[in-house]
Amino acid sequence: MKRLLFLALLAVVWAQEDVLPLAEPCDPEACQLPACRCSGTDIPGGLEPRHTPQMVTVTFDDGVNVVNIQTYRNLVYGRRNSNGCPAGTTYYINHEYTDYTIVNELYNQGFEIALHSVSHQTPDTYWKEATYDDMKLEFADQKIQMSHFANIPIDTLKGIRIPFLQMNGNASFQVMADYGLEYDCSMPTVNQINPGLWPYTLDYASTQDCVIPECPTASIPGVWVLPMVSWVDLGGFTCSMVDSCFSVPTLTDEDAWFEFIVTNFERHYLGNRAPFGFYIHEWYVASYPAVYRALERFLDMVNNLPDAFMVNSAEVIDWVKDPVPVDEYRSRPCRTWEFAPCPHQSCGPLTSDHNEWGAYWMQVCAACPNTYPWLGNPLGQ
Repeated sequence: MKRLLFLALLAVVWAQEDVLPLAEPCDPEACQLPACRCSGTDIPGGLEPRHTPQMVTVTFDDGVNVVNIQTYRNLVYGRRNSNGCPAGTTYYINHEYTDYTIVNELYNQGFEIALHSVSHQTPDTYWKEATYDDMKLEFADQKIQMSHFANIPIDTLKGIRIPFLQMNGNASFQVMADYGLEYDCSMPTVNQINPGLWPYTLDYASTQDCVIPECPTASIPGVWVLPMVSWVDLGGFTCSMVDSCFSVPTLTDEDAWFEFIVTNFERHYLGNRAPFGFYIHEWYVASYPAVYRALERFLDMVNNLPDAFMVNSAEVIDWVKDPVPVDEYRSRPCRTWEFAPCPHQSCGPLTSDHNEWGAYWMQVCAACPNTYPWLGNPLGQ
């Protein structure tokens, strides 16, 4: 009887706690590329900084629509790196109010489409407390949703960024492992910025600082973390998103903003060449023309440097898996992508149980849904 009671109590404890095994300290001998990498600031492949391509990732968050596409068309369309290959950008896109015909356009321009959740709902405690099932509805289902309505290949959807960068322990990474999502770019680091932290897998325990807990603790093999290496603002404070920096140059001073960007870039370029992220929301560069022009000048500079490359987030992970010196990287064939047609449909008005005060219209590259797609019904069937 006592044994049965003990087992029952143990079952309750197991039900309340994470059943995944706690990650052990990384064993460099066992953790080898391309499948595994220990967290750290060492350059993949043991390369010296001067032989390492400086990767620059420009990313934009949230929905895409007829307003912000004008910024993207003007700022990044048609850019090429000094090796002649198309420059990359990643769009972390949430579902609500997104125009999927524009997602299709971005994909066909060669840019990476990544996931930023179905709902992007508030408050941020929702994401902190999110369970495996919650994350499955938000990201695994969004992968199907994005591919369907934008008519883009599902295997090109590889990355996620959690709204508000609010981690929820192991849940999101478990979903990634189970549903074929390769990397997360939601975790800032403020302690490993000089030298910067390189991408790593979660096979073993991470050494990354946990800025917005709860951070992953389990061993989840094969899932990559693309750390958001923080900037340092003019007051010496760190910031992961550029538009979250507190002490910044005057918003009308283009030259000061250009210097601000370059100063943060040089921490990487003159250091261990960890990927440099320019993480931002479109509204910020659209609202402040001087910031826009400074960013444009910076991208022009990167596109002309022989050892720096504007790439998307997935390309960073690809290089880390197979690190080659900059000369070899420059000579590799440019990436290609499969053209995705868009049989445009304008759909609506569509109702939704989560929003009773109004109806939605959707622009899609597929048949119109019966109701507005939402959590638990990503295709609106």
